[in-house]
Amino acid sequence: MIRMALLLKVAKLLFLAFIVVAGNSCSISYKFNGASIDYTKIRSISIADFQNTATLVYAPLAQTFSEKLRDVYSKSTRLQILKKSGDLQIEGEIVGYELTPMAITANTYASQTKLTMTVNVRFINVKNPEEDFEKKYTAYQTFDSSTLLTDVQDELNETMISDITDNIYNDTVAKW
Repeated sequence: MIRMALLLKVAKLLFLAFIVVAGNSCSISYKFNGASIDYTKIRSISIADFQNTATLVYAPLAQTFSEKLRDVYSKSTRLQILKKSGDLQIEGEIVGYELTPMAITANTYASQTKLTMTVNVRFINVKNPEEDFEKKYTAYQTFDSSTLLTDVQDELNETMISDITDNIYNDTVAKW
């Protein structure tokens, strides 16, 4: 009776060991950065400086946008960041930066203002040209009209730039 219990315990341990070994050899890999890049083929990305061609120009916007876009790729991928001639290439321009009155009050004044940013992006995949595209990305933020734009502009731009750069990342390498 004791011998049978001992054999049963050994069989259970062997079965668990088999499951662990089999489970490790057939594992599923998840990437939490969302990138679906074949690093054996794609090793670099070039991100050109974005120019601000919008009618309303905020001087630091183009440089801030370009740097943030590079940061997204350097933090989320193993790609080498280049100024030009990468396996993946991103270029474009800020084509819209506009203020729009919103939420008109009873005295016909706007109680809120919407700041909208639009960026035109051209993406080239040298290794797989079927993935090339040109697309406009837009983000907006609203703020109280009694507040001066200069008081909230940097904070609003940070949020809009983050939204747009995340969308560009998702469309280029995450493929969501």
